[in-house]
Amino acid sequence: MQAPDAVSACDPAVARCRRVRRAGLTLVFTNGCFDVLHPGHLLILETARSMGDFLVVGLNTDRSVKALKGPGRPAVPLSGRAAMLAALAPVDLVIPFDEDTPARLIREIRPHVLVKGGDYSAEDVVGADTVLADGGRVEIVPLLPGFSTTVLLEGGRMPR
Repeated sequence: MQAPDAVSACDPAVARCRRVRRAGLTLVFTNGCFDVLHPGHLLILETARSMGDFLVVGLNTDRSVKALKGPGRPAVPLSGRAAMLAALAPVDLVIPFDEDTPARLIREIRPHVLVKGGDYSAEDVVGADTVLADGGRVEIVPLLPGFSTTVLLEGGRMPR
């Protein structure tokens, strides 16, 4: 999967999102690095999918993960992360983005619902202003205690 430098209005994934909206379906968006998938990620994805008809996952490219998380990341390259996410039942579409935030992607696809994990507050979620101005909503999903990619990659253990 080749990561675009920037998502544009003529991108096939953006066009697919616009078709979903025109069909009257609820478009839900979440995003992240999803470097090493764990049960906390699955909870967010399942909960996000339950909030609408079509779930889009914005996926940071390798360059943007490295910029956000540091030189040792990502642990799994973009192609593997995208394939894993796309194989999950709650996920309808994965769109890589190369910027440090998904703001441009959110402006392009105009989701009805923007979902983030509980380590964010609604007012701090990138793209919240765009979604709210469009009449949509921002939802925060509580984190699953003890599950963290950073802890896992540092040799920590997940809860049993």
